[in-house]
Amino acid sequence: MLRRLPPSSSSSSSSSSVFDLASMGSQDNSTLQAIRYVRGSLQLLDQYVFSLDLFHFEQRKLPLDTIYLEIRNAAEGWEAIREMVVRGAPAIAIAAALSLAVEVSKLDGFNGTPNDAASFLEKQLEYLVSSRPTAVNLSDAATKLTEIVKNSAATATDANQVFQAYIVAAEIMLEDDVASNKAIGSYGSFFIQNEKKDFKKLSVLTHCNTGSLATAGYGTALGVIRSLYADGVLESAYCTETRPFNQGSRLTAFELVHDKIPATLIADSAAAALMKAGRVHAVIVGADRVAANGDTANKIGTYSLALCAKHHGVLFYVAAPLTSVDLSLSSGDEIVIEERSAKELLNTRGGLGEQVAASGIAVWNPAFDVTPACLINGIITEKVTLFSPSPSLFL
Repeated sequence: MLRRLPPSSSSSSSSSSVFDLASMGSQDNSTLQAIRYVRGSLQLLDQYVFSLDLFHFEQRKLPLDTIYLEIRNAAEGWEAIREMVVRGAPAIAIAAALSLAVEVSKLDGFNGTPNDAASFLEKQLEYLVSSRPTAVNLSDAATKLTEIVKNSAATATDANQVFQAYIVAAEIMLEDDVASNKAIGSYGSFFIQNEKKDFKKLSVLTHCNTGSLATAGYGTALGVIRSLYADGVLESAYCTETRPFNQGSRLTAFELVHDKIPATLIADSAAAALMKAGRVHAVIVGADRVAANGDTANKIGTYSLALCAKHHGVLFYVAAPLTSVDLSLSSGDEIVIEERSAKELLNTRGGLGEQVAASGIAVWNPAFDVTPACLINGIITEKVTLFSPSPSLFL
């Protein structure tokens, strides 16, 4: 059961993630954070969940409240990911890894060998991967951590050494994600400016939330927008509502306002009209999974934006870390698309409020869609921006 921290423990949303300063160093204080961590303690910003409080349902989610949940073990991490308390492919992976790190940091008297410890960690990681299937970052993190654990077990003299090796590896993933995001932002800003060098100021449209609330910090697609703004070339950022959970209007808008970046909110259905009016120079979105041919899976509605951008001659970029690339999939046709509860469309507030749709109506509610590589001008990673996707883009 997830436990909400009492008001005295809830800090403002502008606070940064907390790191174990003795071993990791500190993080930038200027951006919002979805994850707070010190060794043995993990807190996740509650972005969606309601709680029963003083005999009425109080909405405990952004942008109205900044409430953090304490995550004490892998089971609570699984629940937080599944119920979308934490969301965004990079943040999901980091939250899963750290929830298990917190659990094993408090395992007193584990009665087993180093191999037993490795087996326990591997099973818990497999369990965490089952929380949400579409984002590859989670399974990629689990695979890397499992390999580290196995290598540690081969040389360890007791189970605690294996647990400590896991904790350190999970913490490094947290810090590496922030560095990766900042590199994505820098690359993306450079290449978009280069493509639009005849323009002194640029307007960029984004979809869903890909900022500090969807990552360990800074963001992917929203990180590119942050970098464009820091470089002095951003005229305006446009963000969609992103139905049905409204991650754009609640989260992206919240981050843009927080950072004082000039921004405008539009309905999802207004994007084509905005492009036709010539008010958008580029679209920049994230990705939960990228296939070997450059097809990408992202929040539902991304495919529509790509089609509109292609028709209107607007640049369309995807920003994602290399951990989002899944070379085992030859194309986007093989990406598993998660389908969410019908209540998210039938009821207000992403399914948590009163019913507003006609009773008895059938619902199709995919969480993601796939954008073909042929509609993408470039995929921005922390290492390089890849242009003109082809059937062998990552091979």
